[in-house]
Amino acid sequence: MHVRRARNALSLARLVAAQAPRWMRIASTPPRRGEVAVSYGVERMPSAGDVVFGGAVKFQLLNRTLPNAPRDFNVLYLGSSSMPLDAPMLVRLARRRGAVFAWNQNGVAYQGWHGDGWELVNAPRATLLHEADWVVFQSAFCKGAADRFYGPRNDRFEVLHNPVDVEAFKPATDSARRPLTLLLGGNQYQRYRVESALDALAVVRRERPDVRLLVAGELSFAPDARAQTEARISGLGLGDAVEFVGPYSQAEAPRLFRRADVLIHPKYNDPCPTVVLEAMACGLPVVYSASGGTPELVGPDAGVGIDAPLDWEADHPPTADELAHAILTVDGELAARSVAAREQALHFDVRMWAERHRQLFSELAGARAILDR
Repeated sequence: MHVRRARNALSLARLVAAQAPRWMRIASTPPRRGEVAVSYGVERMPSAGDVVFGGAVKFQLLNRTLPNAPRDFNVLYLGSSSMPLDAPMLVRLARRRGAVFAWNQNGVAYQGWHGDGWELVNAPRATLLHEADWVVFQSAFCKGAADRFYGPRNDRFEVLHNPVDVEAFKPATDSARRPLTLLLGGNQYQRYRVESALDALAVVRRERPDVRLLVAGELSFAPDARAQTEARISGLGLGDAVEFVGPYSQAEAPRLFRRADVLIHPKYNDPCPTVVLEAMACGLPVVYSASGGTPELVGPDAGVGIDAPLDWEADHPPTADELAHAILTVDGELAARSVAAREQALHFDVRMWAERHRQLFSELAGARAILDR
């Protein structure tokens, strides 16, 4: 316990030393007047060529409409899945200058997903959620989870699902024939997601021997995750049916999705997965765990969900047989499902999402300016 406290104190001291000059620059810069200026809590937003995931993807998209203003901001917009370490100080500085503080709430930590210590992850986020002038929940599932683990938020909030750029993410224009190609997208930090996809691939190959699987992202669930995965591939006799494509940027993502026919998304209780929206926008139906916020995105026709119980103590990923059955069902209706996926994605167009944020922040900043007169 004493060792942990000493390490935490040292980490805090290093954070203060590193960020103090930035805090002073913010404190000495007057907030912009006459227009909305948003800070996302970072000095620089990642470019389309950077490899990003989680909350950074949303803010990267919003940055096009409301560019990051790290100094003269009058709106501070932070997210639970991309919360900067100095978030409490940034909120304090925002309050001092009369800026609006908005919070974007993704999922929460809980025993089944995070393991021991989940309370420590939730505590600072719960504080910020209840301090915010407005909260954007990424899905109805996110709202319910936050109410359970952070305490109910009963006013000044809305549910606004994550967006996708449907002009950048669109179906391929050619009709080149290829074997049925599955994609496991995102970032592979959970072992069961990779193992579920590989095991399902082995089952599907009994009926579709030419089926292939693309595994995207970094294999990070163990230090030797790549070696373990390759051993499983060998043990299942999958040979050259699996291709590792590695991490990818937002600029590279559409081309990757267009290489595939179906997205496999076995993640349990995923709060609001952008990868699902990006895949659907490219015409990929989704085979997924019907848990978390994913069913809110996919709807009835753009994929096949696999039922799962709601449990905070343990994850319940789909079995290989369940995934395989869903994949084969989608394969039998691929053309219609592909059209439905694209149509479903249009409901989450980034332009509507960005416009709602522009309107919201204008209203909040305007109201704050009136109150501060």
